[in-house]
Amino acid sequence: MLHLGLRRTDGSRVRLLPVVAALVIGAIALGGCAGQEQSGDPAQRVSTWVDQGGGGSSVGNLEVDAKNVDLALSQHNKPAAIREVCDLLSNDGQTGVGNLPTPDQELTTDLDNAYIEATDAGGDCYSGAGGNAALMSKSATERARMVALLNVAVQRMETVMGRTPTTDTTVPPTGGGDPFAGGT
Repeated sequence: MLHLGLRRTDGSRVRLLPVVAALVIGAIALGGCAGQEQSGDPAQRVSTWVDQGGGGSSVGNLEVDAKNVDLALSQHNKPAAIREVCDLLSNDGQTGVGNLPTPDQELTTDLDNAYIEATDAGGDCYSGAGGNAALMSKSATERARMVALLNVAVQRMETVMGRTPTTDTTVPPTGGGDPFAGGT
């Protein structure tokens, strides 16, 4: 019999079988702790991530933020007000990055690209709000790319889930029903 030379301080041998068995049982138990977005078919995993990870509302927040930047600019708001909406766009882009990865690699890439554009657009807008036309133009281009990239991500969600996710930024007060039923 092979002994690894493990001995206790009192000179008795350590039995490895109980130690190995405990480690194996622990690993199996921890494997059962996988999140819901890690179980089921791809549609179920992505649906769970969109619902519990806030993927749909994250997209909606960025869409609203971009519209708010455009509105503030069209109303010739003061630089401080413009910076505020630009900062929201940047912060929501960063929050979106924090929600990644999704259970679907292609969706993760699509959203990551959109979130990076949002963060850049918000930062350039914030920095340019005092009158830097070049930065404001760059931000406008980045916002347009962000919207296009968000549309690609939503299309990917639809393809994987087999339904249109809601991009509402609020949950109905009743809290019931399917949050993906016919949303836009």
